[in-house]
Amino acid sequence: MKFTLICIVSAALLTLGLLRATFAAAPQPSPYPISWEFKFQHDLPKRIVVDIPGKDTPVAYWYLTYTVTNNTDEERAFLPLFEMVTKEGNVIHSDKAIPKKVFDTIKDHEKKQFLEPWTKVGGELRLGEDQAKDGVAIWEEPSPRMGKFSIYASGFSGEAVTLKDDDGKVMNDKDGNPIILRKTLQLNYHIRGDEVYPGEDDVNVNPEQWVMR
Repeated sequence: MKFTLICIVSAALLTLGLLRATFAAAPQPSPYPISWEFKFQHDLPKRIVVDIPGKDTPVAYWYLTYTVTNNTDEERAFLPLFEMVTKEGNVIHSDKAIPKKVFDTIKDHEKKQFLEPWTKVGGELRLGEDQAKDGVAIWEEPSPRMGKFSIYASGFSGEAVTLKDDDGKVMNDKDGNPIILRKTLQLNYHIRGDEVYPGEDDVNVNPEQWVMR
């Protein structure tokens, strides 16, 4: 019995050590600037319900409006990518099969004259505050009870790292392409009370942070 207990404890400690080593080895963004970075300002995510032609009932969507400004030393390509991660761990890319009426409704609701959809906001970003772009990321609501969720925003920094194994060999994905992690802003949210009044409670902000993703 004592020997079995020792084995179990040893195995647990070994697993914990491996987990710590894994987390310690995970790339982290540089604490000081090592590449270009756009100025990124964003609002709280919001929920909106839209009547969609052909649908029997209105459809709920979540969206995040933002402003991006190029204050770097030259004009650069802006290629934004937004992903929502639900409390279940599902990853949902923004702006997938979103009807045009949804964007038009959001633009009218926000009263932002220069708001652009995902299909138009990307491209060359000129220098200066007067050349800033207003964009929006949109998702069809994955669940009426959102609870905790995160939004990952990338394309705002040039910092990136190619993953390598312990032998210094470049790691590839399932398609054989090098795995490249980019500096990404992780935005965390929690809708308290969502289990009781789904879609009606305030969105609360948890700490946000830069990660490599």
